[in-house]
Amino acid sequence: MPGEDTDGDIADVRVLVVDDEKEVADAYALRLRNVCDVRAAYGGREALETVEEETIDVILLDRRMPEMSGDEVLEELDERGFDGRVIMLTAIDPGFDVLDLPFDDYLRKPVEREGLAATIDHHRTVLAYELLGEYFSVESKRAVLAAELSTEERQSSDRYGEIEATVEALESRVRRLLSDPIEMFESFDEIGREGL
Repeated sequence: MPGEDTDGDIADVRVLVVDDEKEVADAYALRLRNVCDVRAAYGGREALETVEEETIDVILLDRRMPEMSGDEVLEELDERGFDGRVIMLTAIDPGFDVLDLPFDDYLRKPVEREGLAATIDHHRTVLAYELLGEYFSVESKRAVLAAELSTEERQSSDRYGEIEATVEALESRVRRLLSDPIEMFESFDEIGREGL
């Protein structure tokens, strides 16, 4: 497991570096190798396949790629409801066109390891709290159903099974991304959902 980081959280962030120039993608992945859980994709299609197959927290995305541009990848990620953070990592000077692009940060190449690690760590925290908010929303629905429905009703419902799986996945991901969310989970669990 990666782990030079003193905070301990960034080591568990799953980062995908996307650049059509293999040497560039590999160089950035190498810079991050002992910082976080990193992999590389050498084009937009490969990046989308990777996101489809596994949970990615942060994407470092080049804009200028021949087969599928970074802007097109962004559009596709947005349409698919990608639930991570996207950082443009590019040599292209930004213009007003960036106002319409659904990314979370914009870095101009070259970027040093420390700056890249700090940016990823910042977006780790933002993503963790976004997911925590989603978790609380879904878990409150699950908890009220658990309080009001019989075990038999819950077990016979596909929707209840789906919400349980969603709650479990969100909790696991938040725990991976945040250093110590236990107090928040415990205080949420202490709220009675019946007869408030």
